[in-house]
Amino acid sequence: MSGTTAAPANPKTGGSWLSVWEKEDPIFWQSTGSKVAWRTLLLTTASLTFSFATWFVVSALVVRLPAIGFKFTESELFWLAAMPGLAGGTLRAIHMFLIPILGTRLVISVANLLKIIPCIGLGLAVMDPASPWWLFMVLAFLAGMGGGDFSSFMPSTSLFFPKRLQGTALGVQAGIGTFGVSLTQFVTPWVIGFALFGGLAGGAQTLIKGGQPVSVWLQNSVYWYVPFLLVLAVVCWVKLRSVPFKASIKEQMDIFKSKHTWFCTVTYVMTFGSFSGFSAAFPMMIKSLYGSFPDAPDPLKYAFLGPLIGSAARPVFGWLADKTGGGILTQVSGIGLIGCCVALVATGVLAPTSLDSFPLFVALMLGIFLFTGIGNGSTFRQYPVIFAANPRQGAGVIGFTAAIAAYGPFLFNVLVAMAVSASVADGGTKSADTFFIGAAVFFVAATALNWFYYVRKGCERPS
Repeated sequence: MSGTTAAPANPKTGGSWLSVWEKEDPIFWQSTGSKVAWRTLLLTTASLTFSFATWFVVSALVVRLPAIGFKFTESELFWLAAMPGLAGGTLRAIHMFLIPILGTRLVISVANLLKIIPCIGLGLAVMDPASPWWLFMVLAFLAGMGGGDFSSFMPSTSLFFPKRLQGTALGVQAGIGTFGVSLTQFVTPWVIGFALFGGLAGGAQTLIKGGQPVSVWLQNSVYWYVPFLLVLAVVCWVKLRSVPFKASIKEQMDIFKSKHTWFCTVTYVMTFGSFSGFSAAFPMMIKSLYGSFPDAPDPLKYAFLGPLIGSAARPVFGWLADKTGGGILTQVSGIGLIGCCVALVATGVLAPTSLDSFPLFVALMLGIFLFTGIGNGSTFRQYPVIFAANPRQGAGVIGFTAAIAAYGPFLFNVLVAMAVSASVADGGTKSADTFFIGAAVFFVAATALNWFYYVRKGCERPS
């Protein structure tokens, strides 16, 4: 369309749906499309950041619950950390269909409001040590609504941006959005240390730290999200509009006829599934494997570093993927993940006998987060190219793969807990070796699949 001289009609500004959206037309993009798309990206990315923060807030809460009087077992704590992942994956399977039916404006605005429910519920529950485990499980499931958002937010962004900017836009949104994981793990230790809302949000709890009582306001860890979510809901309703790509659920099901939908799902489980899974399991892994030693490390002082590194890598390598192609960077991601898993098992840091191995454990775990971030950035460039013939299908595949990968927090917490429990049952030292051996085998299979179909010379769909 480079020979076109007349600018296409501008999209209407009233109502929820834009009247026209020609994102690949350079004149349309320069005159009006770019402004609308980047404004949408700004608001949806801010919303996604709080989606991830509220999705992972339970993983930051569970390591504090025993210290303020809750009598939950280690297995129950792992299950609490896992439950938002189960909910996130399930709800993403619903979210993946919403944008072509309800539109960006309605979906994003309502999603912000819904996340207020688990925030208030968890705040009330942590103030009463008699709150039952089943209640926390219900609230943890509702916190998974933040995880479900991803499968509508990201396809929405894919529809707004031209192919040449897909990796950059999706990498920026996913990269900044996943900073919400680090946000909740970094802010929680600070915000619970004082009466943030005065007496309006309840009194303090007594936390035993180093044998000494300390006053904390654990409810602050969830209450502080509420005003931000309210403001975002209003602003999104006023400023957002929806791209006119409509399709029924039946029409959207056509993505399942392509084998590449399933292959992309495998590589996305390797990248984002690992990022989200390890983000949720990392605090409890530190507590479980290293928490019994004298002067044991505080999990939340280290846990936020992994998601921070993975999130920071995502937009950088999303931009790089626009220059180099996504397939080769996904290959690098897979090889790096395999290497880190092998090193974790080979060095014995997953079955520690002292704190001496803790620095190496953290370093290798941060390596895993780095390589998941590389893959997260590259896949968002890769998938639209694989489905370049049908942008709506490409957006749908992003939503579906994200839905399956969102089970990462659930699966990783449950499988790590099983690995640790099995090692103790056999009379040995606590160890997560078997989990990481299994993860390495899966990473080998996913990396081989990516190379065969998307990277090697003469592959079916170079990406």
